[in-house]
Amino acid sequence: MIEDRELEMLIIVVYEYYGFDFGSYSRASLKRRVNRLYNLDGFDNFHDFLAKVRSDAKYYKRMVEEITVNVTEMFRDPLFYSVIRKEILPILAIKPFIRIWHAGCATGEEVYSIAILLKEANLLQKSLIYATDINELVLESAKKGVFPLRMMKQYSENYLISEGKEDFSTYYTANYGIAKFNEELSEKMVFSQHNLVSDSSFNEFDLILCRNVLIYFDNDLQNRALQLFDDSLSNLGFLVLGAKETIKYSELKSKYLQFEKEKIWRKIK
Repeated sequence: MIEDRELEMLIIVVYEYYGFDFGSYSRASLKRRVNRLYNLDGFDNFHDFLAKVRSDAKYYKRMVEEITVNVTEMFRDPLFYSVIRKEILPILAIKPFIRIWHAGCATGEEVYSIAILLKEANLLQKSLIYATDINELVLESAKKGVFPLRMMKQYSENYLISEGKEDFSTYYTANYGIAKFNEELSEKMVFSQHNLVSDSSFNEFDLILCRNVLIYFDNDLQNRALQLFDDSLSNLGFLVLGAKETIKYSELKSKYLQFEKEKIWRKIK
């Protein structure tokens, strides 16, 4: 187990050698994830671990990938997707074109979930979903639209609870233990690496989703990310956060109205 002072040393080394700033990440979460990697790779001396990170760019990349990966699933929190289906998409439907940003998309399960909602609302053809993450490895996985077949039972149940009307299996082809989702969905997606810590706004969106990413940031970085989302969101657009995330304590709160009981806010100013 690494100590607090060793974690601070790691943060400094990573910033000095690679320019990546973990300084604004929640210390508890960061320490837990670094310890997991430290133990997983069999280190018993912190200085050996630090030297490996400092001298081996490939290992540094592995460390970032392990620390930044987020657990996800299709139609996670099905009642949330029901609200998107019944309340949000009918509002967006009046637009000539719909731009959606899924920030921190991880391996893409939730991106495909949104695409399925759009298809069932007959909105997919006039939509584009920008899916971004800091982690190159998970983006490569997301682009493929391939998920373990063993997960489809759970995903199908989530989909049905979210009031899906189709047979979920029509959206993918099963083969050799994997489920490959239809290209009709992925052709409306643009996957790209984006760092919420340092990168700027790159478009104007009608709907921004960033669920369960901000919980890993400290207050300052959370506010910076929220400002980025505000800069990227069209007037009367929607911002979606995770269950434990909020804008209630940010300087932006007066510009937004909470929509329904879910963590959905509408930009009103």
